[in-house]
Amino acid sequence: MTHHKEHRDPAQRHREESSPMVLDAVAIEAARHGVEQGAVTPSYGPWAAEIVQLLNDSLATELVCVLRYKRHHFTAQGLASPKIAEEFLVHANEEAGHADRLAQRIVQLGGAPDYSPVTLSTRSHAAYDQSEDLKDMIRANLVAERVAIECYSQMIALIGDKDSTTRRLLESILGDEQAHAEELKDWLAA
Repeated sequence: MTHHKEHRDPAQRHREESSPMVLDAVAIEAARHGVEQGAVTPSYGPWAAEIVQLLNDSLATELVCVLRYKRHHFTAQGLASPKIAEEFLVHANEEAGHADRLAQRIVQLGGAPDYSPVTLSTRSHAAYDQSEDLKDMIRANLVAERVAIECYSQMIALIGDKDSTTRRLLESILGDEQAHAEELKDWLAA
């Protein structure tokens, strides 16, 4: 007498062994109340405040990047500087757009965007730069973009499925930062 062990797909077996996919009725009922919290529903759990802090630090980073790119735009000198200076201004404007989107999300999460100039540079992940040489400016901006890429990548991993709206926002900004870094890398190699 031979016993045949049933062979099932491991994913199918996991679905059968885990709890059924049902919505949390208690959380849905709680969402009917607390309307003063706007978009922040019970599914955010204890993470909303931590996400706001991460976003405020990113806001500081974006604002420092705007200031650095603007300074480089106005002070770039040399044969290649007119074209690169114009691109520095494009990057500054894109970073300002990122800052606006971050501030908007902070408010949606019930927080307050922190624009304090007193703490801006200490909260920023990227450094301000006062280089005079065009190559040094490009290098400083590339370093800042690489830092931003690393920070946004880590934030996306930390947030995971805790806040899909913020995750998508960060993924969008990350894509822009990666494009900036590639452009700066090309200019540095030229």
